[in-house]
Order: sequence, then C-alpha cells, then structure tokens
Amino acid sequence: MNKLDELVNWFEDKNKVMVALSGGVDSALVAYTAFQKLGQSAIAVTADYKTLSEDELQTSKQICSEIGIQQFFLDYNELENEEFTKNDSNRCFHCRMELGTHLIELAKELNVQIIVDGTNLDDLGEYRPGIEALRQNGIRSPLVETNFSKLQVRDTAKLVGLSVYHKPSNSCLASRIPWGQRVTAEKLTRIEFSETIVKQLTKIKQVRVRDLNGSAKIEVDKDMIPILNNGVLKQITEKLKMIGFTTVEIDQEGYKPGKINMIAD
Repeated sequence: MNKLDELVNWFEDKNKVMVALSGGVDSALVAYTAFQKLGQSAIAVTADYKTLSEDELQTSKQICSEIGIQQFFLDYNELENEEFTKNDSNRCFHCRMELGTHLIELAKELNVQIIVDGTNLDDLGEYRPGIEALRQNGIRSPLVETNFSKLQVRDTAKLVGLSVYHKPSNSCLASRIPWGQRVTAEKLTRIEFSETIVKQLTKIKQVRVRDLNGSAKIEVDKDMIPILNNGVLKQITEKLKMIGFTTVEIDQEGYKPGKINMIAD
C-alpha cells in the first residue's frame, strides 16, 4: 500500500471528521484525504484568531475550494487572552489550548466525534508546546500516525494536485516577536504589512520580519540575501520606517525557523 492509500484509509470507519486547516500543505493533505474517504462527512475548520495573516486565510479558502470540502470559520481574538499576549515561552501552548477549546465546542455543535490536525513526523523533533496542548484536547494527527515526513507530505500533495504542495512553511505573526515582548495588534499589523512589502519588492516567497523592540530584522533564505541589494534595501527601509520601525537590517545568517526564540515556526 502506498503512502497516499495509507493516509486515506486512516479515515476508514471514522464517522464524521473535523480537520483543523490552517492554509499550509500539511493540513491541506489531511483535508484532501479525509474528503476522499468521507465526502461530506469531512469538514474543514479555519481559525481566524487575529494573529494569522490574511494570506493564510485566503490560501485556506483556496485549498477548500480545490478539494471541495466544506469550510467553517472560528472567529475569536487571541489578543484578549492575557496568557497569550504576555508572550512567554508557553505562548504557543496557550494559543493551542484556546484553539482546542473552540474546536471542541464547534465539534459538539456539528456532532463531530474526531478532530484532526496537520502535525507531521518532523514536527515532533522540534520544541512545539502547541502540539502538547492539542494532544491534551484529544486532537489526533493522521500524518504522525501514518508516519509522514514533511518531504513525503509535499510529494504526496504534488501527486494529488494540491496547489500548495510547494508553499513555504508559515506560522502565526506573533512568532516574529521575541519572548518577553508583549504581543499587540499594532505590532502584528506592522509585521504583516512589512512582510508584504518585502515580498512585493523582491518576489521572495519566504520572508520573516522580526520585530525586536521596534527594530526590524529581515530574514530570507541565505541564497536570497543578494536580492536585497542596496537599492532594494533602501526602498524597503523607507517604507518600513514609514509604518513605525525605527531601524531596518538584514539578518546575514539567513532565515531559520523560530530563530529568535529557538522554537520552530
């Protein structure tokens, strides 16, 4: 049995399943396979919790349209959760505990017994307190249970024609703010706008703008750094200062997930 069949068959005998769908390739593949096996008994749920970028929200809608799966939205504001906004090393745990609570409430309303997410094997090797929170809420991970690595997820997503198969990994905008520096709506807006500016001016797909007490540190893959030549950097700096950053610099070490807090994003 190939990996795709194995994942599709994971949903055998599952009555009704809710997929927590973010806008990334992992949860997209889970949603696809759930729909292949269960049809209308599989639904996707995307949380608009105010720290997910608009890009991710739009991508989640595109994914559901491609698959044909029905999509529901959870609409709440993480910035009202003091445990989240104080931004200590357990921020991701508090985020996912709150998400789990909302998912469980919706599952009860819709008479869904099983909630699944897009965690894959590679995620387990990193510091991910959010995964522990989801486990505590009884949320299962078909990709882990069928031994899918990130590379296998991308290969399988490409095989079945999902347009996000090569989409760079992303994370909530709060991951751009170092632990101990409070998460605010103003910072998140500034970060999202800044990353859009850098992407538009450079055509680089994977961009992080870290907000270090009001100073912007731009991370792109190391081989992309030359694109940020002096002329482009000057344009970026002007625009980022206009929206509130005091200084702008390029991280010469290149992009590394979760660098500022040593947790993956």
